[in-house]
Amino acid sequence: MRLVQFTALEGTTTVAVVEGEKLRFISKFTSTYELARSAISKGIPLEKLIESHLTVKRTDYLEVIESGRLLSPIHHPEPAHFWITGTGLTHSGSAATRDAMHKALQEEDLSDSMKIFKMGLEGGKPRHGEKGVQPEWFYKGNGTSVIRPNGDIDLPDYAMDGGEEPEIIGFYLIGADGHPYRIGYALGNEYSDHIMERINYLYLAHSKLRQCAFGPELLLGELPASVTGNVSVIRKEQPIWSKAFSSGADHMIHSLANLEYHHFKYDLFRTPGDLHGHFFGTATLSFGDGLKIEEGDQFQIESDTFGMPLRNTLKKRKSEPWEVRRL
Repeated sequence: MRLVQFTALEGTTTVAVVEGEKLRFISKFTSTYELARSAISKGIPLEKLIESHLTVKRTDYLEVIESGRLLSPIHHPEPAHFWITGTGLTHSGSAATRDAMHKALQEEDLSDSMKIFKMGLEGGKPRHGEKGVQPEWFYKGNGTSVIRPNGDIDLPDYAMDGGEEPEIIGFYLIGADGHPYRIGYALGNEYSDHIMERINYLYLAHSKLRQCAFGPELLLGELPASVTGNVSVIRKEQPIWSKAFSSGADHMIHSLANLEYHHFKYDLFRTPGDLHGHFFGTATLSFGDGLKIEEGDQFQIESDTFGMPLRNTLKKRKSEPWEVRRL
């Protein structure tokens, strides 16, 4: 089952189930967040709750997209309570990349990044009940950082680059009992300044340009062990770069359970009512193939597992004047 959120013709937020080219309305609830909260409080599976509130009312999916009414598939009513975070160095990559990494791992003088990667290979998938090695972790932003599907994603004037990062992002709601409840997964564009990151790996935090996008569909249930898709950069309506990407447990050196444990082990991240979006990493970037992104380029990330593609267009943004003022 896959969900979308969109603005209804009367202007209200609506949540619906994807049924091919149609969207089937869900009664009583106006958002995925409300549905998840209700399922937790009632102690029933989210899909079962949805099935009990499905209506016969449907609308055309493409019309919703073309009219600009499509929203991100989940949000928090108070954006500051929506944590956006992620992990890196989690994917084994292509066979060629993997072989190159394994050869590099035989060297005695490893970079810090390669040491982290090696640790993940050796301890990123612990047996049930055991604690695995910590992954690389980063803070991205909060709900104000999220750009809707088909929206413009900003390239701020202080950035050296703004490039796509096709990833899977998992969503979690913290229940009143303080436990994280996994809601589902979506395609995501984590979006970063890769030139800044290449200067020095300690600039990783600065390279995260805060804005990101995900959706348009939220996949409920378990994530397939292998998710494949394609990421493209489109310039003036023509693809100028395209590449397959893979994710899921079969292509990762960390298990999802290990990534989840090392995020939610902090009490701060188990605050009741908070929503979390956690990017799981990638091994595919146009930057790695030497492509220079330009204003107006469109990022397109697609996978049959997730339905409709995620598209966003790069737009330069001039920073508004500001200063730190003394009180």
